[in-house]
Amino acid sequence: MKIKQTVKIIVDIVMTVILLLLMSYSLVGESAHEWLGIIMLFLFISHHVLNSNWSKTLFKGRYTALRIFRNSVTVLVLLCMLGSAVSGIMLSRYVFDLDIRKMSSVMGTLHMLCAYWGMILMSVHIGTHFNMIISMTRKFFGKPSKISGLLFHTVAVLGAAYGVYAFFRRDIGNYMFLRYHFVHFDTGEPLVFFLSDYAAVMWLFAYLTYILTDKLRSCN
Repeated sequence: MKIKQTVKIIVDIVMTVILLLLMSYSLVGESAHEWLGIIMLFLFISHHVLNSNWSKTLFKGRYTALRIFRNSVTVLVLLCMLGSAVSGIMLSRYVFDLDIRKMSSVMGTLHMLCAYWGMILMSVHIGTHFNMIISMTRKFFGKPSKISGLLFHTVAVLGAAYGVYAFFRRDIGNYMFLRYHFVHFDTGEPLVFFLSDYAAVMWLFAYLTYILTDKLRSCN
């Protein structure tokens, strides 16, 4: 595997882990949340640089249904990341401390919207690249047997089913559509439980997107 490709994979994995930690906010602490946000911004910029071919070819070639979907999701992820970064910096108390109390309500709402929509859209973005991930896995480990393939799909479906439960249990839809204006945390909850639920939600949307992209690919 080429060095650049290896770096891409490492950056993407670390971004996913940090995203989950960022969603835990109070459970990791406000100061840690801000520093993780700074790291996330740096990794996001690195991700874009490593995948600069996307922006270079954005207006070139034929736009199929799958390409329109992928690019739309990518642009929306970009907007959510920018919104999270700007609002996060404006709300900062430890890293930047800009003291903008008059705008804190608006920035807080923007930050929550961008965070929750960003998490879902990033999960969808990951799902649009599942075929590439599977292809790379096969090159590394070889073609899976029928039994291991069946086992993977069984685990995938069960994980997605738990993701549906976690989505409603954690009221994620309510945060996405601003039915709640503040995120409620059980500070006594072990962090691993919170991360597991949010990881399941991310898997749910990534897996559903993987199925959708197969359908869109047949429309090309």
